[in-house]
Amino acid sequence: MTPHLLIAGNGYLGQAVADQAHQRGWQFTTLSKSGDHADHECDFTDQQTLRDLAQKISPPTHILASASSGRGGPQAYQKIFLNGTNNLVEVFPQAALTFISSTSVYRQTDGSTVDEASDYAGETKTSAILRQAEEITLAAHGTALRLSGIYGPSRSVILRKFLNDEATLEETPTEASTGQSLCSNLGIRILNQIHRDDAARAVLHLIEHKQTGLFNVTDNQPTTQLDTYQRLCQRLNKPLPPVAPPNPNSKRGWTHKAISNAKLRATGWHPHYPSFLSAIDDLLSDS
Repeated sequence: MTPHLLIAGNGYLGQAVADQAHQRGWQFTTLSKSGDHADHECDFTDQQTLRDLAQKISPPTHILASASSGRGGPQAYQKIFLNGTNNLVEVFPQAALTFISSTSVYRQTDGSTVDEASDYAGETKTSAILRQAEEITLAAHGTALRLSGIYGPSRSVILRKFLNDEATLEETPTEASTGQSLCSNLGIRILNQIHRDDAARAVLHLIEHKQTGLFNVTDNQPTTQLDTYQRLCQRLNKPLPPVAPPNPNSKRGWTHKAISNAKLRATGWHPHYPSFLSAIDDLLSDS
């Protein structure tokens, strides 16, 4: 049976999933709170509004919960990720749910490699809410996908900061506390990234192969800040960014870890862009 995919949150990732679903010949329905670029205007954090939508569309076989928090804090996370996910499960109990979460739930700062079984020591209010939404999804026999930093056409935080001279090479906490700032040890903070189109392929791959559970969605080769900025410097003939201490007060908090995608790759998925460095030329052509 051809899937009917309801995309709840037709933003940067949702639109890519819709494009790829169209290429596969799937039926899909998109919704967003504003209605922009979507089939329906619907705030799925309001259960009655969602029930009204259910009367207007054919029953979905699958749902993708891919809404953004809009850079909001715990209240926005509670409303969008927790309440919204619960509403989708209650209104469409027969549909298989895929929930887009984040690798920000991992709080490691020691440079270790983490996988789906790693602990969550030091979690923030927002990461705790994400995990609650994951638990709702998994209890409904769905799929929770923890995405690392997403980039793609016309969007890359790393590239934007570099081009705008806002990038810095972050010292590790050890270096910052001891005052040791040897160039060879700077910028070793690990960056975990995933191209938008590879993330969209992961969503549809897991649906097609009826895979449920918890998966990290990230590329094959995490890179360090230093390696990343050195490559950009060579490509654009710019100097390295200045050195700066870590910022523990950043919105997502300061972490230093390498995310493993081994579980996802074991299902047969492989990224088109195995690392952020392999996508630099395409990103620059789009910028």
